Amino acid sequence: MKRLILTRHAKSAWDDPTVTDHDRPLNERGKAAAADLGEWLASRGYVPEKVLCSDAVRTRATWSGLAPALPGTPVLELKPALYHAGPDVMLAVLQHAQADVVMMIGHNPGIADFAARLVATAPLNPEFSRYPTGATLVADFMIDSWAEVSFGLGATVDFVIPREIRV
Repeated sequence: MKRLILTRHAKSAWDDPTVTDHDRPLNERGKAAAADLGEWLASRGYVPEKVLCSDAVRTRATWSGLAPALPGTPVLELKPALYHAGPDVMLAVLQHAQADVVMMIGHNPGIADFAARLVATAPLNPEFSRYPTGATLVADFMIDSWAEVSFGLGATVDFVIPREIRV
């Protein structure tokens, strides 16, 4: 079995018009949401061994915000191909993963479409189709290797958005 934790970056800052999209940081709400997501993941035992992350500033900052709550030392691998990737590119990146539990951190609109196509049955949460910032899907796959993963094979385990876990 393989497990995927699929996270959209947390809320980014839009207050500096001179910053490029790729270099946009998280805002304060995004930083808090990333920390909350880390606590939520750890509390449920959803701990990645490998993290495949877009190389954008906001995705890296999302990982940096949630990582301190996780036990162990997941291996971070920056993947420029995940920056604004569509579902087919995201699937291709995942098919090369080597760990049993993989986290991917990416962007909309691609991540929402990827999540929807990946699982056989969508979570009941009405926010799933929108996949707002910080949205996180946990899905299991009855496969031996990520090379076997394809659309529709995932079994939804959990789904959350940061405002549902904010304390």
